[in-house]
Amino acid sequence: MTISINSFDELNILFNDRIQSAGERCSAAAYDDAFVEHNEMAKLTIMDEPTATEMPDPDMARAAVELAVATIFDVFRDTRMEEFSQQIVWGIVNSFHMTARLAEGREDDAARKLGDLARTYDPSEIYAVELEETQLLCQTLQGCREALEAMRDHASEVYRVETGKPFQATRGSQVSKTGVTASQIQARDFLAARSRERREQFAPEGPMVLVSGGQDWHDHEQIWDRLDDIKARIPEMVLATTGMRKGVDAIAASWAAARRVKLITFIPDRKHGTRAAFIRNENMLKLKPVEAIVCQGSGIQSNLYELLRKARTPLHALRTANQRPDAKRA
Repeated sequence: MTISINSFDELNILFNDRIQSAGERCSAAAYDDAFVEHNEMAKLTIMDEPTATEMPDPDMARAAVELAVATIFDVFRDTRMEEFSQQIVWGIVNSFHMTARLAEGREDDAARKLGDLARTYDPSEIYAVELEETQLLCQTLQGCREALEAMRDHASEVYRVETGKPFQATRGSQVSKTGVTASQIQARDFLAARSRERREQFAPEGPMVLVSGGQDWHDHEQIWDRLDDIKARIPEMVLATTGMRKGVDAIAASWAAARRVKLITFIPDRKHGTRAAFIRNENMLKLKPVEAIVCQGSGIQSNLYELLRKARTPLHALRTANQRPDAKRA
């Protein structure tokens, strides 16, 4: 099947209904905020000359993500290939994620060089040009990373709505400005602003709520109801799980994606051997969670339950026997 699109208006009409529904999940404002031109000029490598290229149109980018991702599900739906659509779309979302990580690595390299320059002032014109161009490089890469992350988040939201499961990358966090020249001050301000932004993304602040449980848990409604109740009382909560891809942790991750709650997954460090999961539990308690849900599982959950109880953390203990019947197994 070939679709001929001759203008943005035609693309917008063709996918109007889908874009409107996606807009509830990934607003146009989110794209507008991400597709920002920090400077009239752009520079993508240290060897490039600055150029007057523009960012892509955010509405076109938003429509393109919807076209690329949602159409795969539509084409395969109710066919013998339907089960493969989830794997294909996961790969599309992951490609946005990995490309954003590559851009972030280049941005970090530019930021380190910018920091070195900002700390070693030189009154020469050569120094001033290098400083300004390095800052331009850092800003350009930051803008590209933010745009890629916006597209990744949009694609992952379509994936979640279609599959009922949040996108989880196999690698990396997923994470969604007197005696010195004017450019010297700008460089320091830019680095400080960038540091604050990234620190909040990778170390979100807010009351932490822990969730942990067995991998064969099926009653998602019970966990969603408990989490909804907690969020109603603690709107700024951050959710932490023990990082399993099935059962309770996966159900909690799906809830966090649907409710737009920041999620931190605590994966055991295997260098600690058989003690890894228990050391992970102890480290989670050091973050002083304000509330916790522990579902019956293994000795790891029993250990976490005892640690939380001794710390007098408000605790919801859910038993396997009290789950609602699993319709799929009935």
